[in-house]
Amino acid sequence: MSAEKRLQDLGIQLPAAPTPFGTYVEAAQTGNLLFLSGMLPVVDHKPKYLGRLGKELDAEAGRDAARTAALGALAAARQYLGSLDRITRVVRLGVFIATSGDFFDQPRVADAVSDLFRDVFGSDKLAVRLVLGMASLPLGMPIELEVIFEVA
Repeated sequence: MSAEKRLQDLGIQLPAAPTPFGTYVEAAQTGNLLFLSGMLPVVDHKPKYLGRLGKELDAEAGRDAARTAALGALAAARQYLGSLDRITRVVRLGVFIATSGDFFDQPRVADAVSDLFRDVFGSDKLAVRLVLGMASLPLGMPIELEVIFEVA
């Protein structure tokens, strides 16, 4: 089943593709790899969440922020490629999480992205993944994603 059909079956409507907050592009392709800029949890070019997990936000807010950023990544890829059906594999997923104190649930937060990508592209196209907690991320947002897709 195609990624576009899976989105439809899941009832997922992608947001407008994100636009840069600075001097860069959201997507660049070299060969058969599509690299996305750091995807943030934004809606209409505004942060959906601000703060750090373990302080201002809990794990559930983190999961929603991660899913929001992932939907933006899919929207950026679709805008660049014309269709998500051109994606043959999610190669790499980096999930960067702004945390404070004793927050150790980063893998569960990152699973919100992995689960979405699995549901859209299939289990056989899951990415290798890196999950990191850090002191802060751009504009005070709690999540930033690095995504590399293989495309046909």
